[in-house]
Amino acid sequence: MPYSVPKNIDPNKIFLVNFSELEGRLDPIYYASNFLHRFTQSHSVKLKDVCVSFSSGFGAGKDEQTDEKNGYIQIRPTNINNNGELVFDKNVFVPLQKTVGFVEKRTVLFNNTNSQELVGKTAILLEERELYTSNHITSIVVDETKANAEYIWIILNVYQRNKIFFSLCTNWNNQSGIGLDLLQSLKIPVPPLHIQQQIVNVYNAALSQRKKKLSESKAKLASIDQYLLGELGITLPEDSHEKTFIINYKDVDGGRLDPSIYKNGLKLISKRYDNVKLSKYAFINPSTPYRKLTADTKISFVPMEQIDEIYSEISFMEDKKVSESTGYTRFMDGDLLWAKITPCMQNGKSAIARNLSNGYGCGSTEFFVLRPRSNELSIEYIHNILHMQIVRETAMLYFGGSAGQQRVSSSFLEKFNLPLPPLFKQREIVDHISAIRAEAKVLEQEANAILEQAKKKVEEMILG
Repeated sequence: MPYSVPKNIDPNKIFLVNFSELEGRLDPIYYASNFLHRFTQSHSVKLKDVCVSFSSGFGAGKDEQTDEKNGYIQIRPTNINNNGELVFDKNVFVPLQKTVGFVEKRTVLFNNTNSQELVGKTAILLEERELYTSNHITSIVVDETKANAEYIWIILNVYQRNKIFFSLCTNWNNQSGIGLDLLQSLKIPVPPLHIQQQIVNVYNAALSQRKKKLSESKAKLASIDQYLLGELGITLPEDSHEKTFIINYKDVDGGRLDPSIYKNGLKLISKRYDNVKLSKYAFINPSTPYRKLTADTKISFVPMEQIDEIYSEISFMEDKKVSESTGYTRFMDGDLLWAKITPCMQNGKSAIARNLSNGYGCGSTEFFVLRPRSNELSIEYIHNILHMQIVRETAMLYFGGSAGQQRVSSSFLEKFNLPLPPLFKQREIVDHISAIRAEAKVLEQEANAILEQAKKKVEEMILG
């Protein structure tokens, strides 16, 4: 009589595998997932059976890199997002390689080394571009008489989402990887080419719909700055191409003599409302004593990475004891947190602290904290002004510190001028911008739901 797991044991904590089912490895995580075994169908083959070649890119340390003008993008894991799309917002450039060719069109790009959760992210190059790959990327050229390259791209991402590579990869020194031999021998279902094309069509249609929704969302968010300028009666000056300019000594800001501040810096001069100094109406980095709190009292903790730069809100907060808050920036409910370090400031990391545990919080030392001095100035209004792209670009002129660790000087906020409409007008502006952001977020959610539905449908089609 075969052995069976007793009913009093949680089936999620223990399972049985027949000796005949062992595949030359004994790690339990591999056998705990039955997803791969569901894909072992009559039309399953080894990946190498439908591919022409597998090759890895080359490593390039900082000394071997260059800039955009003198080099070519080297695709790295950061160039592949979680949906298997190529993104080029964080690029590394390398010089022309005489002995290495560029990536060919329709090459499947497999992330072979990463954290265990991210190993197996896969993209596909669908256009002619001059790109190299790093040694963390395996380039797979598919034999398209046997398999559709886009189908292979889709199936590898299906495996990644279902933790197949999580269970297969080897771990070392805080990194995980899939070796070339293991990748080549990976079994994948390969239905007839016309079925593969149907799967590709379903997935690409969803990607197209998602892209359209995201574009609409992005356009709404991009409209906020123009709306603000229009409501405040601000006309931006035209770009000046003059090489020299004159400034009165009384207009010199805090004794700073760097010309870029005065030539390129923006002042929000309104034709409708009085212009006031921010520091007159708001505290910059005010003292925040934890009144009536004991050492064991819980307060909220906000690290920089939990500030959403698109919608300017706190994504997640955890609790810390007051005794654990030493060395962090202190703030209270209703304060504005505004990043001062590069690249967080440029990216728009700022948020108003709301619903803090016991009304207080602590967080990154790279936050400026702003708090209104009176009810004449709405904190939400300040937030919307400081989140404007043109304001952040001006703030960059006040950077100080070493490269890679530059911070906005506090003098930027202390000297900053802004229009001061009546409070009812500030609230009207805030409510309108909040509505725009809410509409943009709904569009983004709809876009992601479309893709998630397509992923489920694709898996159903593959499983037959």
